[in-house]
Amino acid sequence: MTAVAIDGPAGAGKSTVARGVAEALGFTYVDTGAMYRAVAFIAQERGVDPGDAIAVQGVATVVDVSLEDGAVMVEGKDVTRSLRTEAVSRAAAEVARHQGVRAALVALQRRLAGEGDVVMEGRDIGTMVLPDADVKVFLTASLEERTGRRANDLGVTGSDELDELRKTIAARDRSDMHRAESPLVQAPDAVVVDSTDKTVTDVVHEIVRLVRGAQG
Repeated sequence: MTAVAIDGPAGAGKSTVARGVAEALGFTYVDTGAMYRAVAFIAQERGVDPGDAIAVQGVATVVDVSLEDGAVMVEGKDVTRSLRTEAVSRAAAEVARHQGVRAALVALQRRLAGEGDVVMEGRDIGTMVLPDADVKVFLTASLEERTGRRANDLGVTGSDELDELRKTIAARDRSDMHRAESPLVQAPDAVVVDSTDKTVTDVVHEIVRLVRGAQG
């Protein structure tokens, strides 16, 4: 079995690129960020404060979260489209700080990796979740590039909105890099891939070459 770990900051294109790499290689795609978003979404739906570590851990340990053909399923319901709002993004960043939540989801992620070839993306895959991954990639892009991509996703066009979005992404970077549990850091043996000014196809091909090279 081959495991590919793709880490990087918000808006670097991890989900799109990882999905493309998985399709090109015939591997299973695992979006770990979606798992945290799902927990945050359900916590909001149930009126649970994302800052309440014990309550959120309770949600994470009992809620049924699964990934099916690129869709995020919670209790058998497709909630994929509900997970990309800024409110859920902010809540997910807070939820991800809780050790109990991370322990529950990391166990699930490792179990998925043990079931076959995977491309797994997130913010601590190569350092914490799959430290022995066959290929580790740290996917990044400039803040301006990442802001533009997220703006396109959200349909944001106004200059004030763009400035606020830029600040939100920069704050998320700081939060991810300095959180106590599994901070966003580049694994020492990870290959840095900068997606600024590159097409998704170019980045996917670059990573696929790395994987095939590792496979010999």
